[in-house]
Amino acid sequence: MIELDGVPELVDPVMVAAFEGWNDAGDAASTAVAHLDSEWKGEVFAALDAEDYYDFQVNRPTVWLDGGVRKITWPTTRLSVVRVGGDKPRDLVLVRGIEPSMRWRSFCNELLGFAHELGVELVVILGALLGDTPHTRPVPVSGVTSDPDLARTMDLEETKYEGPTGIVGILQEACTHAGVPAVSLWAAVPHYVSQPPNPKATLALLNRLEDLIDLRIPLGELPEDARAWQVGVDQLAAEDSEVAEYVQTLEEARDTAELPEASGEAIAREFERYLRRRDGSGPAAPGSHATESGDPAGYLRDGPGGRARPVRPQRPEPTEGPADGTGSDSGTGSDSGADDAGGSAGEASGGADAKKPPGSAEPPESSESSED
Repeated sequence: MIELDGVPELVDPVMVAAFEGWNDAGDAASTAVAHLDSEWKGEVFAALDAEDYYDFQVNRPTVWLDGGVRKITWPTTRLSVVRVGGDKPRDLVLVRGIEPSMRWRSFCNELLGFAHELGVELVVILGALLGDTPHTRPVPVSGVTSDPDLARTMDLEETKYEGPTGIVGILQEACTHAGVPAVSLWAAVPHYVSQPPNPKATLALLNRLEDLIDLRIPLGELPEDARAWQVGVDQLAAEDSEVAEYVQTLEEARDTAELPEASGEAIAREFERYLRRRDGSGPAAPGSHATESGDPAGYLRDGPGGRARPVRPQRPEPTEGPADGTGSDSGTGSDSGADDAGGSAGEASGGADAKKPPGSAEPPESSESSED
């Protein structure tokens, strides 16, 4: 039985969820939810019982000292609430955790129980996959849903993917069967620089979320971090002629494929984002007004976290991904400590050299740039 005595009545609540592991390349999705929680001072009101869903030999608990007293933090999924003010106030229910090791149906049912009790009107699940996308271009972010009506009204792709999936795909389907509107947003992370963090992909997801739910999200230092990340990757790629040549090939393919996107509709969407940031809740704080590129004219020159040397590019095996070829693999390249029942990209919690899963996360049928 779910008891929410400590949670106030929510205003137009939207649930935003992300899970570390197979569906979280570069930790982009989980970092996006963590950013929302940090910027809006989220208050945790519930945590799922770790014993029910996690294999502690895969996702190990951690021991820490609190004033000389040893305490244990168990891997789990936590729910918090943030209240967003402004002209059109609304509440967000943030779900942040690790992809469960077992009992996925019960896991989804428990989350849906919270959604029902809180009156959640929409569930947005964030994910990130590895793809053939250059780090020098805007991060492709695709929005997909299993609901044909929702696809039409919110200008989303109706997913037709068949194959291995992760908790993002399972939760979306559970929402659809329960009659709860659900959308998945997928960011494509360059497979040749998959090490977390990836602030550019995180920023792209937040921009797309902002457009989807019509809410101004404070970006804090993310635009600057994204610029610095891209500068760092540029420098590393320049040191290896093979990587530089491969990046150029990806750039040419991307520019050719997205030539139609230089349209009035794409420009209009970007201008709407600019107006929302300018007028939505007062002037934007210094550094907070940024498109995915960090300035209205071009894309970000990224930030600090991609300091590890990019691996020599190898064509990923064809796996679950968008039809246009931007996504090829959704395993993280991180040692996030999150595994899933079908094979996590992070593999064991302590493994820094993550293995790619046999199939990528539940990606959309086509990608659109978060610059749109």
